[in-house]
Amino acid sequence: MTKAWLLILCSLLWIPSAFAQAPFYQGKTIRVIVGTPPGNLYDLWARLTIEHMSKNIPGNPNYIVQNMPGAGHVVAVNHLYTNVKPDGLTLIGSVIPSLYLNQIIGRSEIQFDWAKFSWIGSPARGASQMYMRSDSPYKTIEDVRAAKEPPKCGATGVTGPDSYLPKLMQETVGAKFNIVTGYPGGSDIDLGVERGEIQCRAFTIEAFFGREPYHTWRKKGFVHHMFQTAKQRDARLPQTPTVFEIMDQYKTPDSGRRLATVLLGADGMGRPMLGPPGLPADRLKILRDAYAKTMKDEQFRAEVKKRNYEFNPVDGEDLQSLAGELTSQPPEVIERLKKVLSK
Repeated sequence: MTKAWLLILCSLLWIPSAFAQAPFYQGKTIRVIVGTPPGNLYDLWARLTIEHMSKNIPGNPNYIVQNMPGAGHVVAVNHLYTNVKPDGLTLIGSVIPSLYLNQIIGRSEIQFDWAKFSWIGSPARGASQMYMRSDSPYKTIEDVRAAKEPPKCGATGVTGPDSYLPKLMQETVGAKFNIVTGYPGGSDIDLGVERGEIQCRAFTIEAFFGREPYHTWRKKGFVHHMFQTAKQRDARLPQTPTVFEIMDQYKTPDSGRRLATVLLGADGMGRPMLGPPGLPADRLKILRDAYAKTMKDEQFRAEVKKRNYEFNPVDGEDLQSLAGELTSQPPEVIERLKKVLSK
C-alpha cells in the first residue's frame, strides 16, 4: 500500500515538471511580417527562411506570413516596434536594411529605434546596382551628367536604395536623376520601366540575377547597368563601374566619400530577420540558434542555390552591433544626409 501511494505521488510530482520542460514554441504559431507585396524578393526570402527555420525551433511551431506593404517597409517596421508584444511570436522575415537612414535624419513618420530591435540573422550581405533601359540615351554616368533632361528612376519611398543611390550619384559626381516615388513595390517599378514611364531602377544585384523578368531582360538586352556599389566589381557585372571607381574618375572630395560610406552601410546587413525590442534573452537565443542551424541546413542551401540567391550569412550579434554603428553618426554627417535625402 505504501509503495502504491509513493508511485502515485511521484507521478503527480512528475506531471507539472514535464509540462514545465515543454518547449516554449510547442503548439504555437509564429507570425512573419513582410513589408512588401507577395512575390518580391524580400517576401520570397522570408517565406523560404521561415519554412526551414520553423523545423529548427524546439517545439516545431507553425507559421503564417503576413504581407504589410507600405512606404518602403516603414509601415511594417513601425508596426513591429510599436504594436507587437515582445513574446517571440511575431517577427519581420526580411526587411530593407537602409531604413536606419529615415531615423538618422529624423523623419516624422519613423516610430522606431533601429538599434533596439532584436536582430536574428541575415542570409547574405549584398551590393546593389542601377539598371537603365537600353533604348534610352543614357549609356554612362557621363551621359547623365551632360543630359538636359534627367532620366526618371522609380522608387518605393525616399530612403530605399532605389531612391538614395541616384541621389548619391548626384551628390558625389553631379549626375542628376529624376526620382519618381510612390510605387508599392519593386515589381511595380519594373512594370513602369516596361511601359516606358520611367527608365531606371537601383536595387540589389542579387535580385537582378535571381528571378524574372530579369532573366528575360538579359537575354533580350532590354537594360544595361550604370554602376554597382561594392568596392570590387561583381563577377556578373564585369563591365559595370563601381561607385568608388566613378568617384575616383570625378575626383570626389572626402566629404562625399564619407557620405557614400554611410549610405552604403546597409549593404552589410543584407535582408535581415528581426524581432521587436525587449525580446526575452532566452527566446532571442532560441531564434538566433534556429536561424544559424537553418543557414547550415543542406536542404535550405540547395534551395538557395537553385534559386540563384546570394548566400553569405550574417549572425544576429553582428547585425546588432552594425545597427548601433550605423545609427550613431556625428552631427556633420547627419546634416549632409538631411540635405541629400530631403530632395
